[in-house]
Amino acid sequence: MRIFTFLSKKVGDLTVKYSNLPESFIKRSYEQVYWKNPSKYPQYPTAQIARKKFRFTTNRPWTAQFRMQNDRNVHRKKVFVEPVGEWSFFKGDRVEIMVGKDKGKQGIVCQVIQERNWVIVEGLNTHLRVVGKDKKFPGITIQSEAPLLVTTGVKLVDPETLKPTDFEWRYTEEGDKVRVSLASSRIIPIPKTAEETMDFKSKELYVENVDKDTTSDTVAKVTFAPKLRTFEMDIMEEMGIKEDRVPAKSYWY
Repeated sequence: MRIFTFLSKKVGDLTVKYSNLPESFIKRSYEQVYWKNPSKYPQYPTAQIARKKFRFTTNRPWTAQFRMQNDRNVHRKKVFVEPVGEWSFFKGDRVEIMVGKDKGKQGIVCQVIQERNWVIVEGLNTHLRVVGKDKKFPGITIQSEAPLLVTTGVKLVDPETLKPTDFEWRYTEEGDKVRVSLASSRIIPIPKTAEETMDFKSKELYVENVDKDTTSDTVAKVTFAPKLRTFEMDIMEEMGIKEDRVPAKSYWY
């Protein structure tokens, strides 16, 4: 019996890796906090009202499109996701489609949406959709790849027989964790394209630009010291003016 969960609470590891952004930044980008206790009152416990589960789509969690799709006023059908114990599909894998109009065709995985158990195969399982349509413009029809479930929609291709196969994770004598085909016992290597991120194609070719980082020499120096005095008091001090007048008495009733 399959067990499903409703929506997702956090971003997948591969999504964070692809973004090459801190996970804390991604969380701030997509989280929706509607109310929380003010931080200036430490006597109150930390409490907040926020969205706990999100509907993940092909839009990345840090984009404005993702936030619009998860707006509190947008009501959509419930989505149930089957938990996957260990993720085993990566960008660049050769897979064969097991369902739909392209059943039996093989292609390369070009995108992974781990939160929904989806992979997108380049050029396959496509559908037509209209974008930019309004009252004065008929829109443009484009061909778009639809996602496929890794649990039922695709299978990895055996590198020896070039046929779909089941697999399992094993360890080599050197201690490396690899995917092994159950049909031929051949290792299915993880493609180099799985290392690609938004910033680089390969880790070896990535050079971090340190010139843009702020150093201690370029930090702006603070030249203003706050004081408990008015602007007039500062002017009087600069000009050497001393106040020798006696203020009149005032009474409060």
